[in-house]
Amino acid sequence: MTDAELAASVAEQAGRLLMDLRARGDLAGKDLGAEGDRIANRFLCDALRRARPDDAILSEEEQDNLRRMDNARCWIVDPLDGTREYSEGRNDWAVHVALTLDKTPAVGAVGLPALGEVFRSDQPLPLPPGQNPPRMVVSRSRPAPEAEAVAARLGAELVAMGSAGAKAMAVVRGDVEIYLHTGGQYEWDNCAPAAVALAAGLHVSRADGTRLLYNNKTTYLPDLLICRKEWAKPVLDAFLAL
Repeated sequence: MTDAELAASVAEQAGRLLMDLRARGDLAGKDLGAEGDRIANRFLCDALRRARPDDAILSEEEQDNLRRMDNARCWIVDPLDGTREYSEGRNDWAVHVALTLDKTPAVGAVGLPALGEVFRSDQPLPLPPGQNPPRMVVSRSRPAPEAEAVAARLGAELVAMGSAGAKAMAVVRGDVEIYLHTGGQYEWDNCAPAAVALAAGLHVSRADGTRLLYNNKTTYLPDLLICRKEWAKPVLDAFLAL
């Protein structure tokens, strides 16, 4: 398999494991989320190590090994993005599998298992026409004040949603035009979504317009912008004017 085929295959299989676990009905709440994180992480990391034994892996659910920084090829994995949404029986959670090449998000797959979808960097979807005024997706539980302020400047409609992957794929699908996040994330939260969004021809950057780089010593990323290209400058200008 190619790297992209591998990413999509393991993301889909991990999603099926998570759906089967939730359907069993013998776990709920935090126990369900913790077990989902555990089984999806074990499957993904084992599968990637078997298929690409020379590559490094950075996963939310494994202890970090900084030797990964010496490897130009690093898989960045979020086995269950949106544990809360998953454990609540919602659809807006995701499985992230990405491969970085020299810190660039080169390959990505984002599975939305509850919707039966896997978005792949090697099979970008055509973007449908956008809307104006735009729609901006934000956290359903804690929308960032900066995003709300930018939305107000643009006259954007706010759309609340769960996990980072679900929000980013809403832009890829054309359900919204803008995803601006300023509340802090980690590399595994947005590496796979960034790879898929870039392949789809979207704008992807930090909130100040600088490039996103991965496989860093510090995995924290303060902010993120994924949007249609025609909205990149208005969003960046509005954000920098705050």
